[in-house]
Amino acid sequence: RSFLIHSTYTTDTKSREENKKTIESLYRLSVDIKKIRRLKEWVLLQDVAYVKEIAGILQEMGADETAVANILERCPEAILHTPAEINSQRALWQLVCQNEKQLIKLIEQFPESFFTTEYHENQKANILFFQELGLKNNIITRFLTSAPSIFYNPVEKNKNVIETLQRNYLSLGGSDANMKIWILKLLSQNPFILLNTSTAIQENLEFLQQNDFTDHEVLQLLSKLKGFIFQLTSSTMQKSMLFSKNVFKCSDQELKQLVLKCPALLYYSVPVLEERLEGLLKEGISVAQIRETPMVLELTTQIVQYRIKKLSALGYDIKSGTLESLNGTKKDFEVNYGKIQSKKERPIFNPVAPIHIED
Repeated sequence: RSFLIHSTYTTDTKSREENKKTIESLYRLSVDIKKIRRLKEWVLLQDVAYVKEIAGILQEMGADETAVANILERCPEAILHTPAEINSQRALWQLVCQNEKQLIKLIEQFPESFFTTEYHENQKANILFFQELGLKNNIITRFLTSAPSIFYNPVEKNKNVIETLQRNYLSLGGSDANMKIWILKLLSQNPFILLNTSTAIQENLEFLQQNDFTDHEVLQLLSKLKGFIFQLTSSTMQKSMLFSKNVFKCSDQELKQLVLKCPALLYYSVPVLEERLEGLLKEGISVAQIRETPMVLELTTQIVQYRIKKLSALGYDIKSGTLESLNGTKKDFEVNYGKIQSKKERPIFNPVAPIHIED
């Protein structure tokens, strides 16, 4: 994003000098000018800058001196925007922010997202479209900060992707009643789905159908993969499936069941699957165990090693047991670990039972 702004200004920096007025204004605001010189010196070379004005707008919104300095250090190109541009952006973000206190907090955390004003009209049209679609404002603010690029698309492009998803959801057997909830959930989980083309979405769904996944199973995979399937290509999915088929020595039908059980077999590339498989085999885990619990391939080698080490310290032998105890999120693992630990520490007698003493 910085490059986009940078490209609109003179790049012949060697023959230019720093703008003394800009330097003085930043210095008065306690901004670390050395940091700007190190990271984005080109900002300091521009003839026109709006340091006082931008700082004033931020202060109006409730930013204190430290917050203003931090924002301008992290995103110095903010001072190259006109006050009118920033006030327009302020009004735009207020459409989804509860109040200015929340807005300034977001700007402090994600200044570059806020100060990207080149796509103002697209941003506005997309915010209104997402609201009409039924996305809650807190979700839209999350998108603005963590996935700002989806707002740079023309709104027609995003509408087209949503319509493609809706059409396919219904053709795969989804109901009208559940479609809105399904779309909103998919978007909330993975807003970057909007960066794909309608053609890519169509091709990936057709690939799954050609590989004998039923309509119901395709919907199941879409939900499990949170839409990340659209960031793949049919050739990468084909390679991953072929790799799994060779490793687990299974039929097409068995492979399909494994993929439904563990969509990571479809999602991860062959090099990633190879690395994770090798890591498990080095720990003495067999291919048969992995086939029984393929979800373990969703974990990085480092996480697997850490979990095996913790379980081994309790005397749990992963080589002879099930891999279920390795699975899941960090929270899931901690719960399983706690159960194994308490079982190991449980006394062999009942401490509250009455003691019979003979006279």
